[in-house]
Amino acid sequence: MAALGWLTPRRRPATARSVLAGEAAAEAARKSALPTGTEEPPAAPGEAGEPPFPVAGDTRAAAFFDLDNTVMQGAAIFHFGRGLYKRKFFQRRELTRFAWQQAWFRLAGVEDPEHMQDARDSALSIVKGHRVSELMSIGEEIYDEYMADRIWPGTRALAQAHLDAGQKVWLVTAAPVETATIIARRLGLTGALGTVAESVDGVYTGRLVGEPLHGPAKAEAVRALATAEGLDLDRCAAYSDSHNDIPMLSLVGHPYAINPDSKLRKHARSLDWRLRDYRTGRKAAKVGIPAAAGVGALAGGTAAAVALHRRRR
Repeated sequence: MAALGWLTPRRRPATARSVLAGEAAAEAARKSALPTGTEEPPAAPGEAGEPPFPVAGDTRAAAFFDLDNTVMQGAAIFHFGRGLYKRKFFQRRELTRFAWQQAWFRLAGVEDPEHMQDARDSALSIVKGHRVSELMSIGEEIYDEYMADRIWPGTRALAQAHLDAGQKVWLVTAAPVETATIIARRLGLTGALGTVAESVDGVYTGRLVGEPLHGPAKAEAVRALATAEGLDLDRCAAYSDSHNDIPMLSLVGHPYAINPDSKLRKHARSLDWRLRDYRTGRKAAKVGIPAAAGVGALAGGTAAAVALHRRRR
């Protein structure tokens, strides 16, 4: 995908599919959003020499959080795939593929568009013909099994600060909107912007609406939601770990680089964006290695990724 080219703040025109994906994500997010409280709690204290942020009671401000490796360690689509494999939605060889993609993601610490596209194509073929309600119910179980313990406490606290200030908080992710909505609700967030898979009469067709919500499509989704919600993007905040999300981060007045990859870190420093890193130790320890957890195929995929990583060094 072209998302790897987003290394500078220079805007490039979004494709029609990006716009379609963004608008579909915004519509789906608004339909599933949780109501926001009416109380106005005190503002969180600002950093030294800075005014309090977020600003309590500023209802024209909102926060947008990338999911994978920003809010949660690893990629939601891969955890979801593991859960579906456990429930015999697909075969062992397909799990090996998911394991390889997860290992690559965690070793590299960035979203590789080719691998992410491959994972999404796999997921679409797997869910084709299944009911949306069935996958939503299974998604709740998968969150408890594979995702709940992978939330970064530091990022969760940042999201809570916006909620405590009376602002809406949205996840923005390439993961399926149904999966993203489950995670948002379980974290007490407002809702989620995610990739919208086409369904007819509540059954998945195996096709997407537009394209995956990645790179420029994320920015289009945030822009569409801001218009619909009457938000002032200059007063909004966005958080991400990936340089692929520079289009989204560049839209708002308060961009944050969270657990940033090297390209985003460099870009953020050049523009004096705020940085937060909740990882510790060396690079491999920061992003983690997927555990075998008794699944031979997962261990095999990890070993293959490690071997390839060593050969490329």
